[in-house]
Amino acid sequence: MKSLWPILILGFVGFVTSFGAHIVAVNLPVYAEQVGVGVAMIGLLIAAYDLAEIVAKPAFGALADRRGMKQTMLVGIALFILASLAYLVIDPRLLLLVRFMQGVGAAALSAVSLALVGAYTVAQRGRSYGIYNAIKGAGYVVSPIIGGALVWKSDFSAIFLASAAVGGLAFLLSLLLPKPALEVSGAFEDDDEEFSISGILEVFRQPALLPWYIVTVVNMFFVGILFGFLPVRVHALGYTPLVSGLLLSTVTASYLLVQPFAGALADRVEPEWTIRLGLLLAGVSIILAPFVSGLLLVIISILAGIGVGTVWTNTDALISELAQQGKLGTTMGAAGTFKEFGDMIGPLLIGIVSQAFGLAVGFVLCGILGLLSLGLISRRSVRNSSLDKR
Repeated sequence: MKSLWPILILGFVGFVTSFGAHIVAVNLPVYAEQVGVGVAMIGLLIAAYDLAEIVAKPAFGALADRRGMKQTMLVGIALFILASLAYLVIDPRLLLLVRFMQGVGAAALSAVSLALVGAYTVAQRGRSYGIYNAIKGAGYVVSPIIGGALVWKSDFSAIFLASAAVGGLAFLLSLLLPKPALEVSGAFEDDDEEFSISGILEVFRQPALLPWYIVTVVNMFFVGILFGFLPVRVHALGYTPLVSGLLLSTVTASYLLVQPFAGALADRVEPEWTIRLGLLLAGVSIILAPFVSGLLLVIISILAGIGVGTVWTNTDALISELAQQGKLGTTMGAAGTFKEFGDMIGPLLIGIVSQAFGLAVGFVLCGILGLLSLGLISRRSVRNSSLDKR
C-alpha cells in the first residue's frame, strides 16, 4: 500500500456517521423525559436516521459517480454539520426532522467514503477496507461514553454540538484528500449515461452482485441480533448490567480488531472463502449462545464478533471489486442500503420469534436462517465472481 493516510481520513469520515447515530440514540431516554414523549417516539427517532440512510445512499452514490466523489462527500458532511447545529436553535420537538436530515447527510458521507476506499486502492483492498471499518466502528464504542458524559455535565443539546465538531474536523481533513485516480482518468465522466432512477436500480439487479448483497443483509442481521439480544440473554442469566456491558465491549472489540487482519487475509486468498468462514462462525455461535453461560458464553460471543467482522470487511472489498466501471459509488451506496435493511430486520425477527416461542428458539432459528445464505455462495458464484474481476 503506497500511502495509508487517505484511508485513515476516510475511516474518520465513516466514524462521523456511527458517532452521530449512537451519541444521540443512547441518550434519547433523557430527551423523552425532558420533552415528554414515550418509548414509541424513541423508536421513531432511531428509525428516522436509518430510514434516511436506506433511501439516500444509492442516490448519493450515483451522484458521486456523475459529479465527483470528493465533492459529494463534502456536501454530505456539510449537511450533517448543519443538521446537527440546527437542533441548537429550533424547537426540541422538531428532533425527528433533525435526525432525518442528519441521516441524509450521513448517507452521503458514509456511502461515498466507502466507495473512495475502493477508488484509492487496487492492491491490498481488503486491508484498506479493514482499516476503514475498524476506525468507523470505533464511533459505536466511544459515542455512548462521550454522549453520557456530555449530558451529565451539560445537557442533551451538547451532544449535537459534539456531532457538529466531529463533522467539522472530518470536513477539514477531507479537503486534503487527492482526487481519485479513477476520476482523473475520466472513468466517471460518461455524459452519455443518464442520471435516473432506472440507472440507480440497475446495480440492485446485477447477477454477480446479488448474492453478496444478500450476504450483506444476513451479516447485518447477525449484527443486530448479537448487539440487540445478547444483552437479553445475559439478563436472563441473572448477570449484572456491569457484566453485560463488559461482555458487549469485548464483543465489540473482537468485531472491530479482526477487520484489518481479515481484510489482509482476503488479499492473499479468495475473499469468498473468508466470507464463508465468517458466516459459518457467526451463525454457529449465535445458535449456541442460548445454551451456554459463563466463560463459554464469552468465548462464543467473541467468535460471533470475529465472524461478523470478517464478513463485513470482505464483502465491502469484494463488492467494490465487482462494481462496473463508472458505478463504484452507486454500487457501494446500494450495498449500504442492504446493510441498513439487514440491521433493521434482524432484531425485529428475533424479537417476534422469541416473544412467541422463547429466546432460545429465536437465536437458533435466526442462526439457521443466516447459515442458509451459505448456499448462495456456491462454487458457481465464486467462479462467476472471479471471471467478473478479470
